[in-house]
Amino acid sequence: MIKRLRMGSQQLVAPRFDTPGELVSWMGAIQGQDYVMSQWAVGLRLRQPSLSVVQEALRKGEIIRTHIMRPTWHLVSAEDIRWMLPLTALRLRKANESYGRGLGINEKSFLRGNDLLQKMLEGGLSLTKAEIVVKLTEAGVLADSSHINMFLFRAETDALICSGPDRGNKVTYALFDERVPAQPAVSREEALARLAERYFRSHSPATLQDFSWWSGLNLTEAREAIALISDRLVTDRFAPQELYVHEWCREVKTEDDPVHLMPSYDEYLISYKDRTAVLDLKHQRQAYNSYGIFYPVMLYQGRIVGNWKREKKGKEIQITHTLFAGEPKPKAAEIRKAVGRYLDFLGK
Repeated sequence: MIKRLRMGSQQLVAPRFDTPGELVSWMGAIQGQDYVMSQWAVGLRLRQPSLSVVQEALRKGEIIRTHIMRPTWHLVSAEDIRWMLPLTALRLRKANESYGRGLGINEKSFLRGNDLLQKMLEGGLSLTKAEIVVKLTEAGVLADSSHINMFLFRAETDALICSGPDRGNKVTYALFDERVPAQPAVSREEALARLAERYFRSHSPATLQDFSWWSGLNLTEAREAIALISDRLVTDRFAPQELYVHEWCREVKTEDDPVHLMPSYDEYLISYKDRTAVLDLKHQRQAYNSYGIFYPVMLYQGRIVGNWKREKKGKEIQITHTLFAGEPKPKAAEIRKAVGRYLDFLGK
């Protein structure tokens, strides 16, 4: 039952949305450190998957890619980022400052970096990381591979910069206030309630620990957020766990969906502290390693049953897969259908 409800809440069964912005807002955030795969994570959940549609939403800034919640990349709706970022920005900033001190970067250095970034990007400009490195170096700032990441991370958590429009296959940075529309101010309490609503609506069933892990909130904050939407949650016990289920799950269609090619770092797996409901422990290392690297996996009837990979052979894209021993085996026709859906998304 857990896996069937999650497939519905995560829009893997009977998807409801046509636009990437709506989908990302429904999900709250989608992990985006593998930028190419995160675009498939969005497309996979749309009624009509299309890479060009996802990329256009990113180009227009309807979806923003930045560091938020946990100290990693996420895709976030531009309509949500202003209330969401302050919930964890201070914690992320302190962690970044700790790393920065080890590199000799103090608060004065960070503020100077912010000032330089403001000046080089204002007026609607966007620059790649390499271009920013050149300009910081010209200004006398040490901006090697370690230092530049500290400066950019700090500027992101200060809501100074965020993702700009891609330039070919290169990502860029732009000024946050020039990229993200103004929104009415939201209290911390309202922001906590919204975050809990986004998570449990799109990830149910889930535990307190799952929500804390996904959101970057500590357990006290996570409990507070859950309490704010308690009238929309029911508590149920699945095996030894007590999980929260959002009232929206009454609308979930619980039939099994055949096969999905899931991107690396997909929300279906990474957004839960405990993943045993959908992944057998004996296959864990084939899905992700102890260093936090997640691999593309195959989903069949709600379970992780194998790996897949994409290879370019000349002008063609070839998809290969490996199934895990002891797991249910999808039919060849079901796998071909899943591969076809992915290739259609790419426009191949």
